[in-house]
Amino acid sequence: MNKAQFTEKFADKNDIPVKIADKIADTIINEIKESLIQRKRVEIRGFGSFSVKEYKTYTGRNPKTGDKIEVQKKIAPLFKISKIYKNDLVK
Repeated sequence: MNKAQFTEKFADKNDIPVKIADKIADTIINEIKESLIQRKRVEIRGFGSFSVKEYKTYTGRNPKTGDKIEVQKKIAPLFKISKIYKNDLVK
């Protein structure tokens, strides 16, 4: 499901115009994004949590040549699903 499909379904379920549903979705996404930029954790109970993980510099290998390479430090967003949904996915 993409964002357009999500907002359309959200609008239908809540009996609101698609434009308003789109603004609500944009606001939620932008707030999560801004929090992650500030390195803050976002938790939505019953859904999951978003956080940022920092990886330190390390020595890796080029899989093609086998040469050692220095991998720069990096930052990556993470999402951890709620246990409620995690259990539903396993069934």
